[in-house]
Amino acid sequence: MVRPKNRYNKGNFAVPALMPVVVSLFLTSCQPTNLSNSVRIDPEQGSEANITSLTSVVDNNPNSPEAYNVRGTAYGRAGKNREALADFTQAIKLNGGFYQAFANRALIYRQMGDALRAAEDYSRALKINPQYDVAYIGRGTIYYQSKREKEAMRDFQRAIQLGSTNPRAYHSRGLIHQNNRRHALAVEDFSSAISLSPDAPEPYNGRGISYLAQGADQNALEDFNRALRLDEKNAESWANQALVYERRGNKKRAFKSYARASNLDSSYRPAREGMKRTRG
Repeated sequence: MVRPKNRYNKGNFAVPALMPVVVSLFLTSCQPTNLSNSVRIDPEQGSEANITSLTSVVDNNPNSPEAYNVRGTAYGRAGKNREALADFTQAIKLNGGFYQAFANRALIYRQMGDALRAAEDYSRALKINPQYDVAYIGRGTIYYQSKREKEAMRDFQRAIQLGSTNPRAYHSRGLIHQNNRRHALAVEDFSSAISLSPDAPEPYNGRGISYLAQGADQNALEDFNRALRLDEKNAESWANQALVYERRGNKKRAFKSYARASNLDSSYRPAREGMKRTRG
């Protein structure tokens, strides 16, 4: 069976307590549908023009941690990790209790592949504010990627207990249930993620796999089809759809879907193996 990846675990930047001058730069931007309850910066706000405007704000308010935090977020959106790291670090120097800046810096460390420092910063954010669900989810994601499922489950569970409306918490907990064959619980969590973010394909794909493990092939097929309507370039969803057709004995349809998955990702082993099984 094709296991789902947690494809939307990059996280989002938190931009709290903005100064009035900074707020004016952000209120007109669209807030895209996303998988987090933290404030998300529109991709346009990583533009050079916006960074230039935010730099003026920083220059005029050199002792404002909020100004550095906002510009750091824009740098992060632009993929300028070093600049973002410097701004979040400066925000923390100016305000050692700025837990959102710790979480934002943690996200940059994650993007740079420094999981240890990222986990440390998430833990610092939680020491300052034990109710900050964003940090639990971020740290839980690091634990999950490090195969420390018990710690990851504890963090996702805590975020959910705090009343988080971040679908990543439910999706990630669902993956852990799924990995441990607790498919009924996984279906519940993926369904919760879907209710919070119905336009995200990942939880449909995850729920479909657990439906398939339970023998609910039709429900699984409907979920994989829904995931593909939302993202037709997802090789995993095509391979999962193919698996349903293969189980039904429809090798022609299965081969077509496996081939579509392989065209999207030629290195995807389940697609290649599926094509061999259903060819001809």
